[in-house]
Amino acid sequence: MTRAAIGLGGNLGDAATILRQAIEALGALPGTRLLRASRLYRTPAWGMTAQPDFINAVAVVETTLAPMALLEHLLAIERRFGRVRVDGERWGPRTLDLDLLLHGEAQLDVPGLQLPHPRLHERAFALVPLVEAWPDAAIPGIGGAQACLDAMAGEGIEALP
Repeated sequence: MTRAAIGLGGNLGDAATILRQAIEALGALPGTRLLRASRLYRTPAWGMTAQPDFINAVAVVETTLAPMALLEHLLAIERRFGRVRVDGERWGPRTLDLDLLLHGEAQLDVPGLQLPHPRLHERAFALVPLVEAWPDAAIPGIGGAQACLDAMAGEGIEALP
C-alpha cells in the first residue's frame, strides 16, 4: 500500500456537499482506503480571480493503485460530479477538481501527470489542508509540507464550520 494525497476543490453548485461526496467516493476506489480528510476550507480564487471563492480539502488514502491508474479514477469521479475539462482552460470555475498531489515518494513527469504536484509547495490553499490531514507529509525533492507552509502567508484561507 502506498500513501497518497488528493487535493479537492470546487466553486460551482453546492461545492461543500460535492467535496464531501467526492471524499466518500475516494474511499470506495478499488484497492484504496481513506485514512483521513481535512476540514473544508474557503479560499480565494487563484489564477483567474474573477470567479467565486473555492472550497478546498485534502484526502489522504492508502492505495494499491499505481499513479496513472489512480489518476484515471480521479478523472472518472470528476466526470461523475459534472466536471467537463476543456483543453487549454486553467484555473476557471468548476464543480470538482481532484489533483493527485503526492503518491508515496514518487517523482514522475509523464504526459498528464507530474508528481509531486509541480506547484504544491507554493500553494497555501493546498498545503493548509494537506498539513492538517497528513502533518508529517514530505514533498519529494522539496522537503516537509509544514516547512513549505511556514514559509508563506495563508491569508484568506478560512476553515468552514
